[in-house]
Amino acid sequence: MLAGLDHPTSGKVLFEGVDLSDYNEKQFIQLRRHRIGVVFQSFALLPLLSAYENVELPMRIAGVGAKERSYRTNEVLDMVGLARRAKHRPYELSGGEQQRISIARAVAMRPDVILADEPTGELDSVNASEIFGLFRHMVSEEGMSVVATTHDRTLIDMSDQIYTVHNGMLELNESGVNDYDNSQFKKPTTVIGSK
Repeated sequence: MLAGLDHPTSGKVLFEGVDLSDYNEKQFIQLRRHRIGVVFQSFALLPLLSAYENVELPMRIAGVGAKERSYRTNEVLDMVGLARRAKHRPYELSGGEQQRISIARAVAMRPDVILADEPTGELDSVNASEIFGLFRHMVSEEGMSVVATTHDRTLIDMSDQIYTVHNGMLELNESGVNDYDNSQFKKPTTVIGSK
């Protein structure tokens, strides 16, 4: 609902104090292009495009210049450890690699918010740790917010706030109680440049 892919039958969806129920489709498109990155559980990669092209395409659509697109694409592919697989199509990649391409695509636009549906569901513990480190870096150093649905206890334990859905209502379950040691997570070798 926050990305405007579905609409509530009642109540409000607020983004920075603005009721998104007042948004039309054109406004949602702009919001998704520039402010919100989405990591789908099913990856949503285009099968005929390479990993590089899947990451680069949303920036092309958003009007990011060619030089900046190339820089950002290479940067985020390196951050998720897949620079060497840039020319491969999704069917040539493992499920975990496809997941990391999906994450790279969401991060490349440097959005204010990343919405991630089970972002580590297909990853082994080593790659999940790297993605946790990337998410922590984005939150603490880049000022992004990450909203994730997950069953992964490690990701839950490193969260600043934990919400649960109970009887159709979103409820704050825990807030500011999770102290974690960032040193256990691999820091990204490449740092996202400024917006």
